[in-house]
Order: sequence, then C-alpha cells, then structure tokens
Amino acid sequence: MTGWLVVLAAVLGGGVLAGAALYVWGRGLVRRAGDAAARAAAERSERVLEDSRQRLALQAKEELLAAREVLEAEAERRRTELTRRDVAVERRLADLEERERELGPRRQAMQDRERALEARERDIVDRLEQLSGLSAQEAKQELVRRLEDEARSDAAALLRDIREEARRTAERDARKIVALAIQRIAAEQTAEMTVSTVPLPNDEMKGRIIGREGRNIRAFEAATGVDIIIDDTPDTVVVSSFDPVRREVGRLALERLIADGRIHPGRIEEIVQKARAEIDAGLVEAGQQAAYEIGVHGLHAELIALVGRMKYRTSYGQNMLAHSKEVAWLAGIMAAELKLDVQLAKRGALLHDIGKVLTHEHDGTHVQLGVEVATKYGEHAVVINCIAAHHDDVPHDTPISVIVQAADAVSGSRPGARREAFETYVKRLTQLEQIAGEFAGVERVFAIQAGREVRVVVSPEAMDDARVSELSAQIARKIERDLQYPGQIKVVVIRETRAVDVAR
Repeated sequence: MTGWLVVLAAVLGGGVLAGAALYVWGRGLVRRAGDAAARAAAERSERVLEDSRQRLALQAKEELLAAREVLEAEAERRRTELTRRDVAVERRLADLEERERELGPRRQAMQDRERALEARERDIVDRLEQLSGLSAQEAKQELVRRLEDEARSDAAALLRDIREEARRTAERDARKIVALAIQRIAAEQTAEMTVSTVPLPNDEMKGRIIGREGRNIRAFEAATGVDIIIDDTPDTVVVSSFDPVRREVGRLALERLIADGRIHPGRIEEIVQKARAEIDAGLVEAGQQAAYEIGVHGLHAELIALVGRMKYRTSYGQNMLAHSKEVAWLAGIMAAELKLDVQLAKRGALLHDIGKVLTHEHDGTHVQLGVEVATKYGEHAVVINCIAAHHDDVPHDTPISVIVQAADAVSGSRPGARREAFETYVKRLTQLEQIAGEFAGVERVFAIQAGREVRVVVSPEAMDDARVSELSAQIARKIERDLQYPGQIKVVVIRETRAVDVAR
C-alpha cells in the first residue's frame, strides 16, 4: 500500500518533498496498524491465559475436594476401629478385674496352706532329728556323702563302658591307620627292609660305578630311583630304597652292570630297562604261581600282577604273599569243614589284602582300594565282601567273609608270624609281669597269649569292683609308658570272692 501512495504522490505532485511527506505519512499508518494488531494479539493472549487459569483453579478445587472426602472417610473408619478396640479393651479389663476378685480368696488359701506345710515340715524335721539322733546339718552331710559314693560308683561303671567302647573301636582304627600308612608311604621300618647289598669283585669297581665326576652313579640313581651308598666297607655297595620293587630292580641292574663291566650312562639305561622288565615278568610269574598253589583260577591279569607284587611287601614283618597264601589255605580248610564254597573262600582270602600293594599315589584305605580294584576287574560279590569286611568296615554278608576274617586273624597272630628275638620276647614278658605286680592289692600276674594279654588277680578284700576298673586302666597306662611292644596288650583284672565250708 505504501508503494501505491508513493506512486500516487509522484503522479499528483511530482515533487521530491511531496513524495517524502507521503512516505513518512505512510510509514506512520503502517506503524499504527502494527501496534493495533499487537495490542489485539496481547488482549487475546491475556484472555486465553485468564481462561486457562480459571480452568486450572477449578480443576484443583475439584481434586482437593475429592482428596478431602477420601481423608474424611479414612478418618471416620479409623475412629470407628479405635472405638471398637476401646470397647474390647474395656471388656478385657473388666474380665481381668473379675478374675482378680475371684483369685483373691484362692491366693489367701494357698498362703494358708504354705504356712501349714512349713509348720508340718518343721515338725517332721524335728521328729526325724529325734529318731535319727542327727541334726539337719549332719543329715545333709550324710546324704551328700552317700550321693558322692553313688556318683563315684556310677561314674566308674560309665567310665568302664566308655573305655570298652573306645577300645573296641579305637584298637582297630589305630592299627589300621598307623601300620598301613607306614607301609603304603614306604617309610623306614628297619634297615633290613630298606637296603640291599651288592658284592664287588674289587674296590676298583667302586670308582667305575661312580664314573667321571659322578656321572655314572647319577645316571643309575635317576634311572632306578634308588640311592647308591658307597662307603669304606670293602668290596660292598649298598642299594637303598623304601620301595622294595624299585630296590630289587636297582640291585639286579647293578649286579649285571658289574658282571658286564661296561658302565656308562647309555649302558645303564639299557640294563635298567631289562632288569625292570624281568622284575615285572617275575611279579606276574609269582602271582600265577601263588594262584596255582592255592587252586584259584580265572583271575584277571592285573589282579595276578598285584598278587605278585605282594612278594616284595611286608606287613608287621610278615611277607604279604606268604600271609595271603596262608590265609587262603586256612579259609579253604574252614570252608570245607562248614560245607561252604571252598573256591570262593580261597579267592576272597588271597585277595583280601590286595589294596596294600597299591602305593600312596592312590587315595583311600587298603580296604577301599581293594574293593575298587576287585570291582573293576569283575570279581564275585562274595569276594568283594570278603575284602570290604575283613576289618569290620562293612557288615558281613556271607559266612565266607567271616571265615576269611578269622583266617586273617589266625595267620597274623600265630607264634612266629612276626619277627622278634627270643631274648627280647622273654624280657618283655618278664617286664610285663613286673609292671602289673607293682600295684597294691595284686596277688598274682600271668602274661599269656605270647604277651598279648596280661591277667592280674587281686585280693577281694583290698579293693571293690569300682577300684578294679580303675586298676586295669592304671596298669594299661603304665605299660604304655614303660614298655616297648608290638600291637597291643589286653589287661584283665580278676577279683574273685570264695566262700568255703566243710560238711561233717
């Protein structure tokens, strides 16, 4: 529109001033029109905002009224609940007051009865003191003394039962844990069980065995796992090892090297391999020979090899292969007498200690290892039970397992089964009787069962039954302190009372 006004002014007036005036006038019109439009827009915005404020205020009032109604309803409900509880509490208080009123006379009656009982008790105490001739304090002391005597007697009986139970369970476990751990870990028992001597043709051979800068002896010890001891003993070399099979391999290989004369690391490895193969074959042959002698057939090849390994194992100084064969013969004889399966009895007896030949590299007791290896190679269930039950670790399922256990005990405890010098044996029996005879009240002492049991006869007038139990424990403890002995010693104290009269 401004443009048109400018054009119109130019056409009408035709002058510059006239055009400028018209331009200024047009700009003023435009400004006034814009201001009017802005004021109209602001008025419309104000009206819209006012309407929004009114709507929000109305909505807030409605929500406030609704919340107030909810709160008033909740407050009314709580007032009702509190009123109900107050009524219940008042009712319970009224009941308690009523019971209190009812219990009042009863309480009084109880107090009267208590006073009457106290008076009666005093009368009874006075009469008892008159009848017994003892005061109350003296009677209490007498009662305490009798209770102490009864308690001592009961304690002695209980102690005797506990000791018997502990002895039944501990003696088996202690022997098994100590002896088998020593055997399986190949710990030192005696010098004769850990060394072998190899004779030499001359002392010059010692230098050849040692080799330049000790290379021959180091190669030999590395190949065999044994220790070679070369000392001042003339014409003798000692082979030492806690593993009997490894020691035998070393002894055999050293003898062959000495006989061959060519001693160097290469030759040593060759001879050791041949010696080890020969010993392994010898173990199998020993197992086959044992099975043939016993009459046991059909054993797995691995079981045969394990039986052969018993040849180089000992238990309490007793060769295990000889022990197992002896147990098998005893079990077979007893099974035949009882009309049982002789073959199963011999088989179970031959394999009952098979777990002992397994080394410490296998975890578990020799019973568990024996059961595992017998199960692995398909042995009969009766044979497996003979292995598992020969130390009472599991119940006996058949009479055959009981026979095997009895045969094992007979073989292990027979005279001569365990090595012991005669002088040491006699000295131990003498010391055993002397130790038991040192206690007061002992009349006679007898060492029986090759020193495995000592029987002590005491005077019945010198001690009672409770004292007998204590004496057996004291003797056992003194034997443990003062005497060295294999296995265990049973102490039996005998107290006997006899009444003698003569008929005329």
